[in-house]
Amino acid sequence: MAKVELKGISKVYEGQVRAVDNANIVVEDKEFVVLVGPSGCGKSTTLRMVAGLEDISEGELYIDGELMNDVPPKDRNIAMVFQNYALYPHMTVYDNMAFGLRIKKVEKSEIDRRVKDAARILDIENFLERKPKALSGGQRQRVAVGRAIVRNPKVFLFDEPLSNLDAKLRVQMRAELSDLHLRLNATMIYVTHDQVEAMTMANKIVVMKDGKIQQIGSPLFLYNHPVNKFVAGFIGSPPMNFLSVKIVEKGGAVVLEEGTFEIKPAPEHVEYLKKYIGKEVFFGIRPEDLVFTGKPAAENNIPVEISVVEPLGADIHLWLKTKTQPLVARTEPHHNFKVGDTVNFTPHLDKARYFDKETELSILAELDAAAK
Repeated sequence: MAKVELKGISKVYEGQVRAVDNANIVVEDKEFVVLVGPSGCGKSTTLRMVAGLEDISEGELYIDGELMNDVPPKDRNIAMVFQNYALYPHMTVYDNMAFGLRIKKVEKSEIDRRVKDAARILDIENFLERKPKALSGGQRQRVAVGRAIVRNPKVFLFDEPLSNLDAKLRVQMRAELSDLHLRLNATMIYVTHDQVEAMTMANKIVVMKDGKIQQIGSPLFLYNHPVNKFVAGFIGSPPMNFLSVKIVEKGGAVVLEEGTFEIKPAPEHVEYLKKYIGKEVFFGIRPEDLVFTGKPAAENNIPVEISVVEPLGADIHLWLKTKTQPLVARTEPHHNFKVGDTVNFTPHLDKARYFDKETELSILAELDAAAK
């Protein structure tokens, strides 16, 4: 078993700067957990505390039920893969992968078996006698992963391992790491600022901001049921649209007023919006949940002007604006959209989210909790 538990973990630097504040995370055995958030949110610091590379200021860290706060990194039975690969340039690939085992005085035959097994898994058997300078970025990253694999650790830690690779190679390596997780049946904790990596690789995502955990859940749960405006805007590409609207009552019905259009919310959302009558809230709708209608719809029509057209082959991203607020729509490529045109969209209102303007918390939190 390789369960990792962070109980009230904090990292406080001089001047009472809290890089991580009261983090509570459970990584189950064989789970692939991704810590995601913008630069400076505390995700790498959290990972380094698990590794033992940063002291824990407050809280407790357990691996397999054993308290690890004061255990040296070398005795935690973890392996870490860094952003910059951290390979020895004067050593061959074989020697880089074998180095940690030699330090531990593992038998030569066992070292050879582990290195060759890892090389076969990662498809780098033909590079074992090369030095890192003769390898591409993707090959170097495989060597760094291989060096971790040969140690047979309880937990793999990855600190933004794909950020130095080009876009095409990042996509390929994402798939390879996901496949590797399944083949090794290992516990993995992965740090990234790229929400696409988080969505495609994780069993569970931990979203962080300013040292605090915002939400923990499966990728699709976070996507469909964000707990606040930050999570809603961070998860998803392009990000969720947020329009400032006023909740009013007309003829006994709850209506959203934007200024240039009106929307009647989905029936299942009405009860939660009633207490906001007379107030402004954020109306959140994802770009793919805006439907191009051509002619104005009889109800819930959003008229917008096209600012930018981004053709992406399989679909088109349209940058739009109402009279005062911007929007992004994701739609099919066969429409002849032109900058400056006024077009009409209707939202999938069952997919809409609403956020309190002051707290930025989800107004539908109670409904979302029931969906777990």
